[in-house]
Amino acid sequence: MSTATHERPGVGRRARLSFRDSARVANVGLRTRPLRAALSALGIAIGTAAIVAVLGLSSSSQAGLLAEIDRLGTNLLKVEAGRSFGGQTADLPIEAPARVSHVPHVQHVGHAGLIKDAKVYRSPMVPPASTGALQIRAASLNLPSVLTIGVDRGSWLNAGTATGPVAVLGSVAAQRLGIDRVHPGLRIWAGGQWFHIAGILKPATLAPEIDVSVLIGYEAARKYLGHVSVFRGEPADGPPTTLYVRADTDHVEEVQAVLARTANPQAANEVNVSQPSDALTARAAAEGAFNSLFLGLGAVALVVGAVGVANIMIISVLERRSEIGLRRALGATKGQIRMQFLGEAILLAALGGVAGVAAGVLATVVYAAGRGWAVVIPVQAWTGGIAAALLIGAVSGLLPALRAARMSPTAALRTV
Repeated sequence: MSTATHERPGVGRRARLSFRDSARVANVGLRTRPLRAALSALGIAIGTAAIVAVLGLSSSSQAGLLAEIDRLGTNLLKVEAGRSFGGQTADLPIEAPARVSHVPHVQHVGHAGLIKDAKVYRSPMVPPASTGALQIRAASLNLPSVLTIGVDRGSWLNAGTATGPVAVLGSVAAQRLGIDRVHPGLRIWAGGQWFHIAGILKPATLAPEIDVSVLIGYEAARKYLGHVSVFRGEPADGPPTTLYVRADTDHVEEVQAVLARTANPQAANEVNVSQPSDALTARAAAEGAFNSLFLGLGAVALVVGAVGVANIMIISVLERRSEIGLRRALGATKGQIRMQFLGEAILLAALGGVAGVAAGVLATVVYAAGRGWAVVIPVQAWTGGIAAALLIGAVSGLLPALRAARMSPTAALRTV
């Protein structure tokens, strides 16, 4: 006659906690001390938010800048007068724009001539030292179209106004002179001469020197400010100091290679040729490198958050000795105790990480929208933030979990 044997719960075979039950136990442990848990998760949230925001803002900024470069075109080349062997500032030949315009694959050529020692003031009553670092440039009539600069207020120079005392202000020049609109009778004192204001330009992204300039016609520059050159023994308007060259997009490098010797065949070494879009791209890369500093600060905040999580978990183990002893007496294994406290630490860090990611994304969206950028949040930003938070939770909670698992039931129950 066989005898049936029955196992009592907790005796013989050990019951295993499912993942869902482990998560529920960890959640109960955190809800019993919500304020302490929230403060501990705050450090991780701040660190994660800093990482997500820095990467998001950096990517959005670079995307906005690259989009602006694409809009303005990467086919603009700048030809400037350099230095002679003696160190003096060289001059471009007055016929340089005409020569460059005949180079194959050149679409358009605009140019401007810096008028040295000419100062700009709001009125002749302004102290001579208060120039605002503004410059006066003679400009070709096609300059805005070559640089793709719009007119913000008023109008650009034309064949008539370019011969008289009429000027157009760059965007920064207008701000420094305190001029935000154009009206009849508006004048400035430039080069010891009154000039009427015809318009204000929008920012020139590819030519920042235009932003700080007062622009007048070449004939007006010769007539009123003495900006004159000699061509074939006769006085002529000029000379230009900067050429802005639009080339066919597929032949930019070919055009760039011949510009210096075309603009000044007698002294090609005195000519500097550059591509403004390259400088802007380099600036975007430099801003990305500078962001590594802020990423480091975010990592420091995460470490501080990890210390906070470890601290709260150690205190939790000490305060919950009776709970640990009771659970061990009812049959909980060391592994279940270990997983309980490790789960609490990971859950605490995960909550901080999710909150930090949400805060970082919100900061990126608000700032990028305010600047008119496309919102770009790299996948590695939010996934890396959450992964880092989980890793920190596991590492910071491991020691307290091991300590709780090693606690004997009898020693723990003495505190009851």
